[in-house]
Amino acid sequence: MRAEKQILTKEYTARLNASPFFIVIGYQGLKVSHFAELRKRLTQAGAEVHVVKNSIFRVAAKEAGIAELNGSLAGQMAVVTGQKDISAAAKALKNFGAEFDKLRLKFGYLNNQRLEETAIMALADLPSLEVLRAKLLGLLNAPATKLVTLLNTPARQLAQVIKAKSEKAE
Repeated sequence: MRAEKQILTKEYTARLNASPFFIVIGYQGLKVSHFAELRKRLTQAGAEVHVVKNSIFRVAAKEAGIAELNGSLAGQMAVVTGQKDISAAAKALKNFGAEFDKLRLKFGYLNNQRLEETAIMALADLPSLEVLRAKLLGLLNAPATKLVTLLNTPARQLAQVIKAKSEKAE
């Protein structure tokens, strides 16, 4: 392998090792301006996209310890990686794909488990991580709030009775 290809392979391997996920997309027929818009949207979602050569990516994936890709690398492709939430990146890809018909989701990996297009679309439909955290916090706080309300009810009712008696006596 030539020196340039070895450098690219090491770079792709480092990206795959640093990211908990990657999504392979096909971009054939997509204009350069549209691809720039995709990069911008993915950056906002905490991800990045890189056009890769299939043969080099196959070697990089093998070096990164990813299972056999089973010949699923064909045509023009790019790889989306990121440090944050996969659902934010998947949502950006789904929205972009709805606007520009040329983008195709091929497959992805999350923590060394292969994800097909349907699984990636399901991840795109999930609420953001902040919303999920808020819902979980609400679920954890609800029993405590109900308990405090229940414990305060008799005291509040007693105070209302005493107030009503004092007002009646006057």
